[in-house]
Amino acid sequence: MVAELIPKNIHRLSACYIGGYTTVHLFNHFLALDGIDTHIAFMESFRLVYRVPLVEIMLLSCVLLQVLSGVFFLKKRWGIAKGSFQKLQSISGAYLAFFLLNHVAAVLYGRNILDLDTNFYFAAAGIHITPFHYFFIPYYFFAVLAIFIHGACAFHWLSRQSLAPNTRDLSAWIMIAAGAILAFLVTLAFAGGFYVVDIPSQYEATYGVQNPLAE
Repeated sequence: MVAELIPKNIHRLSACYIGGYTTVHLFNHFLALDGIDTHIAFMESFRLVYRVPLVEIMLLSCVLLQVLSGVFFLKKRWGIAKGSFQKLQSISGAYLAFFLLNHVAAVLYGRNILDLDTNFYFAAAGIHITPFHYFFIPYYFFAVLAIFIHGACAFHWLSRQSLAPNTRDLSAWIMIAAGAILAFLVTLAFAGGFYVVDIPSQYEATYGVQNPLAE
């Protein structure tokens, strides 16, 4: 019993901390619909908070705890989940574990090894370079969608004693639909669907693309 409560409590506490960051981070990406400058300006202001060493260490620690505790629950519940929302929670949790590890590692590598500003262009570069866009377009779309699915499933479970079943189901599906719309719009913005996106050469170089003017 105690062994189950510890990872469950850790998972919820780390989820709350990460959830606060993720909410602002998604809002930051939503601002990309207004333009690259708007996106970068907000990001630079937000960095004054989350790049404070203590805050960033806590955030990275929570990511690691979230992934480890999430994997614990996946191994325990995979194959025995009942109902659409339990199954969606497991699937979205598995994808988020993959995304968090990959995305955080890529950002840390870009910042500390490649000495790049991991801003809009760092995230968008792969979308604009063939054949990497085949990976990065669904990669970002499903990341945003998975966040909403996981949150909707958590809401569905936590509200089981306060809301009628039909209301719970409808509310959760509305949250998922909103996530799908936001995921589409954000991915479209990074892909240049609302304005021209010119990727600077230093970001293209990370994918093996050379600037012909530098030759």
